[in-house]
Amino acid sequence: MSAVLDRPPLPDAAALRRPAAARMAWLGAGVAVLALLCVASAAFGVREVALSDVLAALRGDSSDVARAAVVARLPRTALAILVGAALALSGAAMQAVTRNPLADPGILGVSNGAALAVVLGIAFFGLSAPYPTMAVATVGAGAAAAFVYSVGSLGRGGATPLKLALAGAATSAALSSLTSAVLLPRVDVMEEFRFWQIGGVGGATWERTATVLPVLAVGALVTLAVARGMNSLALGDDVATGLGVDVPRIRVIASAGAVVLCGAATAVAGPIGFVGLVVPHACRLLVGPDHRWLLPFSALVGASLLVGADVVGRVIARPAEVQVGIITAVIGAPFFIAIVRHQKVREL
Repeated sequence: MSAVLDRPPLPDAAALRRPAAARMAWLGAGVAVLALLCVASAAFGVREVALSDVLAALRGDSSDVARAAVVARLPRTALAILVGAALALSGAAMQAVTRNPLADPGILGVSNGAALAVVLGIAFFGLSAPYPTMAVATVGAGAAAAFVYSVGSLGRGGATPLKLALAGAATSAALSSLTSAVLLPRVDVMEEFRFWQIGGVGGATWERTATVLPVLAVGALVTLAVARGMNSLALGDDVATGLGVDVPRIRVIASAGAVVLCGAATAVAGPIGFVGLVVPHACRLLVGPDHRWLLPFSALVGASLLVGADVVGRVIARPAEVQVGIITAVIGAPFFIAIVRHQKVREL
C-alpha cells in the first residue's frame, strides 16, 4: 500500500508575521475566556450555583451548600487547566518535531502507550504512588512515540505525515486492546480505571493537582526553551543545519518535553484525545506559526478547551456527567477529517 501526501509550499516570511498588537489582543481574549469558563466550571454541575453565590463562596460568605459545591469544583477546574495546557503544548511540539500536521498524542499512540504502562504497573507491580506512576507513564509514552516514528520512517520517503498517522492509529488501537486485555481478568483494577480509560478530571483533589504541577511545569519549560529551534525545523533539516541549528538536539529536547507533558497528563487524567491536534491548528490561525507565540497561546487555549469540555459534560447529562475524553473526541474527530481533506490525500 502506498501513500502520497501533497504538502503546500511554505509561505513567505511576510505571510508568517502577525502584528504584535493583534497577538496581544488574542492573548488577552484567551485569558478572559478562560476566566469565564472557570467561573462557569464553579457554577455548573449536578447542583447549579448562582454567580453571586460563586463570588460569595470564594469570599467565604455564602451558604454552606453553595460553598461546598464551589470548593469541591475548584480542584477539578485547576486540574483541567493543567491537563489541557499540557496536552496542547505536547501536540504543538510533536507537530513541530515531525513536521506533521496530523501529529497528536492520541493519534500517534503516545497517550495509549502511557495508559498501557500505567495499567501494567498497577496490575502486576501494585503501582500506586503518584511520582512512580507518572514516571512509568512517561516511559510508556516515550516508547510508543519511538515505535511509531520508527515504523512511520520505514520505506521510501521516510516519515511522511500520512505514514506517521497510519502507524500511530494502528499502534494506538493495538495498545488500547492490550490495555483492555490486562484489565478484563482483574475486576478490581478494571473498576478503578473504567472511567480513567475514557479520560476525565472528575474526583480531582488539591493534593492530586499539586502532585502533577511540578512535573508538568518541567515539561513545559523544556518545551518552551526550544521554541526558536522549532521555528527552524519548519525550514527542513538541511536548511536548518545550514543556519547553524543543531537539529538532532532540538528534536530530542522538544520530544522529551512533549513526552513528559503527555505522560504526566495521562497518568493523572487518563488518555484524552484530540486536544493536541485541534488546539495548535486553531492557534496558528490566530497568532501565526511562530512557536514563541504559538506554544504559550496553545497552552492557554488548551486549558480553555478542557475546562469548557468538562462544563459541557456536566451539563448535558445531569445528574450524571459525560467524561471530557468523550467531549473532546466529538469535537476532534470532525476536525481531524477536515485536516486530512485539506492536505489533499490522493492515494491510499
